[in-house]
Amino acid sequence: MERECVNYDHNEQLKKRLNPLQFAVTQENATEMPFQNEYWDNKREGIYVDIISGEPLFSSVEKFNSGCGWPSFTKPLDKEKIREKVDTSHEMVRTEVRSKKANSHLGHVFTDGPQPGDLRYCINSAALRFIPKEELEQEGYGEWLTLFQKA
Repeated sequence: MERECVNYDHNEQLKKRLNPLQFAVTQENATEMPFQNEYWDNKREGIYVDIISGEPLFSSVEKFNSGCGWPSFTKPLDKEKIREKVDTSHEMVRTEVRSKKANSHLGHVFTDGPQPGDLRYCINSAALRFIPKEELEQEGYGEWLTLFQKA
């Protein structure tokens, strides 16, 4: 069986920086409880970034209420910022979503989302940090403000 190389110094640094749930989700592929997580019903405008790297991943523009109890998005901000891989854990076949830069486990993508793409990115709040539209500029994400300009 192939083993993944673990960087213990990196893991120790992350354990100090993240709360236990954030570490379990991003580093150990855990799943938080539905309807009991920070962003499942967040309706504010803004973007969601990787809790570890700060990489912009999802936007409230693409967020929708899927009824599953986790934040759901129709697509990522940039498909190049995520990786998808087959997940055969829990006696099922799913597509896992990971952040490309930090390799954080984010959640899964399913093909039961709304039209036109039919995708539902079901993402753990614990893997994300939400940045409200009003704070994008001061947080260094000002280029994403155009997402929220009304036509």
